[in-house]
Parts: sequence; structure tokens; C-alpha cells
Amino acid sequence: MDRDPSQIQSFLHNLAADERARAERYYFDRDREHFVVARGVLRDILGRTLNRAPESLSFCYGSHGKPALAGETGDDAIRFSVSHSQGIALYAVTRGREVGVDLEHIRTDLAVAEIAERFFSRRETAMLRTLPAELQCQAFFHCWTRKEAYIKARGEGLSLHLDQFDVSLLPGEPAAVLGTRLDPSEASRWSLQELDPAPGYAAALAVEAHGLRLACWQWQPSV
Repeated sequence: MDRDPSQIQSFLHNLAADERARAERYYFDRDREHFVVARGVLRDILGRTLNRAPESLSFCYGSHGKPALAGETGDDAIRFSVSHSQGIALYAVTRGREVGVDLEHIRTDLAVAEIAERFFSRRETAMLRTLPAELQCQAFFHCWTRKEAYIKARGEGLSLHLDQFDVSLLPGEPAAVLGTRLDPSEASRWSLQELDPAPGYAAALAVEAHGLRLACWQWQPSV
């Protein structure tokens, strides 16, 4: 996500007034620049998808803060999700399907068992305990990114607690929403996909559909 100053200024020029105001609220220059680049790249990707100028796009926000393109409605409306961590960003774009993506840099200094006990479901915590200590960290981040991707796709923010649903996490086990507490049929609406963006990172994609084709690209600036 690090870019040269001229490109950062170009991205900043394309942002709306509320986005520029949000950027100015960051205390550290690096955090401010990362936000500008993340939003600038998002506008570029969506602009190419819609064949529109990036600066012409407008965003609206759901009741829990999930962004959407203003004016995009109907069965084929563009939906998107963004996540970034430690210099890497992931962007997911769909048509007519809710989507969520989450990316995390894997930290080996975390007390993953204690964090899991606090936030994960009983089923997930029990599965994590069955693993050897050397596999628990990777499994923890698989679980965390899958849960966050699902929450982002649902657009309910922190109102949907992490322990209200179960996801897969065991090594070699396909990514999946295994069940939800509030509506048992809810899990069948969603598919999860494990992503491997770079060594030392965990990531997941949640889509409100099954059997879709996933295509991945590396973003390059327009020339």
C-alpha cells in the first residue's frame, strides 16, 4: 500500500470531501497515507468495473457503517469489500451478491487460546484445543478471518457477535460457515473461500452464493 507522493496526491484528489476529512483525522502521516491509498485504489477498481471516472463515484453507508456505491440497486448491483493489514490490501467485487473479505498479518506473539476463549464459539474453541500448539496460531487466524469476512458480508458490524456462529478452522478443512445460532438455515446461504495473499498472512472471502467462479488479479495503476 506504500506509494510515491505524486500518486498519493492523485488519489487524494479523487476522494470526496468526507473522505478527505476522514483522512485528516489520522494522527500519523503513514496511517493517513494508507487510508488515502486504500480509498484511491478502491475508486480506481470500481471505476474500471463501471467504466466511470474514479472521482465521479459516490458512497453511501449502511446502519452499521458498511459502504456501498450510491445509486447501485437491483439484482446486478455492484457490491464490494476491502481489508488491509501490514502493507497489503485485498479488494473483493461482486454483482448482485453481498460480499466480505478479511486479511490479517499472522502474529505469533498473541495468546491465541485466551483470545479464542473470549471471542470464539464453544465449538470453535473446542476444535482449536484439539490441535498441537504449533498449529493453533494458524488455525486461530483462519477462524478469525473467516468470521470477520462473514460479518462484513452481512453488514451488521459489531452487532453480530463472533460467538453467534461457527466456522471451520482445522488444517485441511474447507472454509465454511458451519452453523448460526439465531437462524440455523442462514449458513446455507453463504460460501467461504480461504485466500493466500502472501506468506505470513491469512485471509478469507465470504459470498452470499454457492458455486461462483473466483478470479484474482494484482492491481496495477492506470497508465
